[in-house]
Amino acid sequence: MTTRIPATLIPGDGIGPEIMDATLAVLDALGAPFDWDRQIAGLEGVTIANDPLPPATLDSIRRTRLALKGPLETPSGGGYRSSNVRLREEFKLYANLRPALTIVPGGRYDKIDLVVVRENLEGLYIGHEHFVQIDDDPHAVAMATGINTRAGCRHILDYAFQHAIGTGRKKVTIVHKANIMKALTGIFKETAEQLYEEKYKGQIAMDSIIVDACAMKLVLNPWQFDVLVTTNLFGDILSDLVAGLVGGLGMAPGANIGADAAIFEAVHGSAPDIAGKGIANPTALLLAAAMMLDHCKLNDMATQLRQAIDATLNVDNIRTGDLGGKAGTAEYTRALVARITG
Repeated sequence: MTTRIPATLIPGDGIGPEIMDATLAVLDALGAPFDWDRQIAGLEGVTIANDPLPPATLDSIRRTRLALKGPLETPSGGGYRSSNVRLREEFKLYANLRPALTIVPGGRYDKIDLVVVRENLEGLYIGHEHFVQIDDDPHAVAMATGINTRAGCRHILDYAFQHAIGTGRKKVTIVHKANIMKALTGIFKETAEQLYEEKYKGQIAMDSIIVDACAMKLVLNPWQFDVLVTTNLFGDILSDLVAGLVGGLGMAPGANIGADAAIFEAVHGSAPDIAGKGIANPTALLLAAAMMLDHCKLNDMATQLRQAIDATLNVDNIRTGDLGGKAGTAEYTRALVARITG
C-alpha cells in the first residue's frame, strides 16, 4: 500500500481553480498518493479572510511542508504585498527552479532543454527601498539597497550544482554582472568559483557569463546552455526569457525549494479575462505537479505524466487555443486522463 503524502492545495485566483481541477483529475488518474488540505491565498484570501496569505494557509504548509499552488492575484492598493514573495520569505524557499523544455515542436526554437536556478531571497528583491525629498518633491530621489551574502550564495550554488549533477546535466553557467556591480554580484561569481574548486570540479563543467551577454546568446543560440544559476533579479528576468523559447509561460512550471518546505506552481498569471470560459491551458500546472512528484521520489508517475502530456499534444493533437488548437480545458483534461488510464 502506497504511503499517503499530506500536501497543501491552493487553487488560486482567476483561472486557478479551473487548471487546478484539471490537474487534480490527472493526478487522480495517476493514483498520486496526496492527501490534500485545500487552502486560500491571494485575492480569494483577501475576499474571505481579509488577508492574501491567511494564517490557516501558513499553518497548513508548516504542517505538510509541501504545496501545489495556482496563480495568485495581488490586490491593488491597500498595502498588500505579493503572496508569492511572502511565501518565499516565510518558508525560506531559497531556490527557484524553472525548467524550460520544448514539448510542442516546430516553433521559432526547437529542442530546448534548459534549467534556470534563481536565488529567491536576496539581492535587490529584499525590498529595502526609500525616497528622499528635495524641496517640495517627496519622491525626488529613489533608493534601493541590494544584499547578497556569502552564505546565501553558497546555499543556492550548492543546490544548483547538486541538482545539475543529480539530473545528469553537463554544465553549470554562472550568470552575473561582476564587471559593473563588483560587490553585489561579484560575491556571487567569487563564491561560485571557490565552491567549484572545493567540491564540484571534475564532476561537472562550469563557466560564467555576464547577464546581458547571456540574454543575447539565449536568443541567438540557446542550445549552448544547460543549467543557468544566478541572483534574484537576473533569475526573474532570464527565467521568463527561457520560457519564451518553449512557447511562453503557459508551458513553464516552477518550484520554490527550501530546507523545510517546497511549493510547486504555475508561474503564469491568473488571467481573469478568460476565467470561467473553460479555455485555460493547465499544462504549466501539470508540469509543476510532475516536478512535485519527482520531489516526492515518485519518479515513475512524473515520467508517466510528462509522457501523457507529450502524447496528448503531439500524437492526439489535442491542444488548447493558446497552442493553436481548439480544445477547451475539459476536453484536454479528458484526453490526458484517457492517455494515462489506457
